[in-house]
Amino acid sequence: MELATFQAYWWLLISVLGAALVFLLFVQGGQTLIWTTHPDYKSLMVNSLGRKWEFTFTTLVVFGGAFFASFPLFYSTSFGGAYWLWMLILVSFVVQAFSYEFRRKKGNIYGTNVYDGLLTFNGLFGCVMLGVAVGTFFFGAEFTVSKGNILDGASPVISQWAPTHGLEAIAMPGCLILGFAVFYLARTMACMYFITSVSAGSGFEKLMRIKTLFNGAIFAVLFIVFAVLLFIQSGYRIDGGLFVEEDNIYWHNLWQMWWCAAMLLVGVALVLGAIIRTSFSNTFKAGFWVGGAGVALVVLVLFFLAGYNGTAYYPSLVDPQSSLSISNSSSSLFTLKVMSWVSILVPFVLAYIICVWRKLSAKPLTEHELEHDSHTY
Repeated sequence: MELATFQAYWWLLISVLGAALVFLLFVQGGQTLIWTTHPDYKSLMVNSLGRKWEFTFTTLVVFGGAFFASFPLFYSTSFGGAYWLWMLILVSFVVQAFSYEFRRKKGNIYGTNVYDGLLTFNGLFGCVMLGVAVGTFFFGAEFTVSKGNILDGASPVISQWAPTHGLEAIAMPGCLILGFAVFYLARTMACMYFITSVSAGSGFEKLMRIKTLFNGAIFAVLFIVFAVLLFIQSGYRIDGGLFVEEDNIYWHNLWQMWWCAAMLLVGVALVLGAIIRTSFSNTFKAGFWVGGAGVALVVLVLFFLAGYNGTAYYPSLVDPQSSLSISNSSSSLFTLKVMSWVSILVPFVLAYIICVWRKLSAKPLTEHELEHDSHTY
């Protein structure tokens, strides 16, 4: 029971990091909007996002690191086997990092538009591929796990994958729909973020409200389709030490864990309410935070449905008994205990992030401030 408690605790931390990551993807969403507005707004938008991009990048790294430390079998299976999918995600975030720093450097021989194109690539490709990767938590992946292979001196490889090494997930409808849902959610959140962070006149604000409605409507449709596919999806649950297939497993989890159903209803209401009020009210500017709270709740519920209640959070489409759950893929009790002490630092890190965020966003960015700033992106 003690080990199970620590496993549940660390899945909770993984879920919180996942929720934070999806919320912070508004940076990527905003990067895909810089070409769709008047050129006068472009510098303001890029510099507003440039003050926040490190948060997303760091959260992604911490998310992967937490998985490595707490559920190493998943890390070795997914990151080590589906490496084409994860490498494509990593490349898209690496080009983002140097694009912000070099887009306006003196002697830039490529021109600003090349780096802006790379930022757009990160915004589109990074969001969609992350959504596809998370989609495999529900719709499965083509791998097998044989722990006995660790004793094979010639080839001590535990996991075996399909020849496409993760790229097959892109062809799975459920994963792809979730990927584009994440993309349009990121764009929607970015529009609401610009309303609060950029002061460029009523014309810019009106444009962002229109784009909030447009992208929010597409996201809502995609999310509904994903939810339908999710709740009719079968999955695997541990029964007597073996994984047993169960129809509509995530729908059953939702109602067996009633608090997840309540969180989902509140989260969806907050997101839709933020989109509607931002789109149709000229005075409402809190949509980014209201919608962000809703996004966090919905993502938490999705992770809870995937990992709790004895569910396989990484189903194998090739061999059901190779599926991974929080009970068969975690670190040892000693490791989880030691890391739990380290996790006490998380609230202090969160407090630091909040402090820095407030400092950087003390007031909306203006053209005048941008002209007198010694560091611009």
